Amino acid sequence: MMNGFGGAMGFGGIGMLIFWALVIGGVVVLVRWLSAKSSADSVLSERQGSPLDILRERYARGEIDKDEFEQKRRDVGAG
Repeated sequence: MMNGFGGAMGFGGIGMLIFWALVIGGVVVLVRWLSAKSSADSVLSERQGSPLDILRERYARGEIDKDEFEQKRRDVGAG
């Protein structure tokens, strides 16, 4: 009745179960990673704002001086 495989037949069923659990788990991890990446991209695009908003933020942080701010503001067409 063992056909020379003995316990290997029982382990084969457990091995198959582990294999499918890993495959399904991998798919779940992949889907979660892709959805987290797309939501992070959308948050980034929402945070960027208009060019004038970015320019104001750079001026407020001291990255550019008043003359450069005024020049760039004219360049983006904000008056």
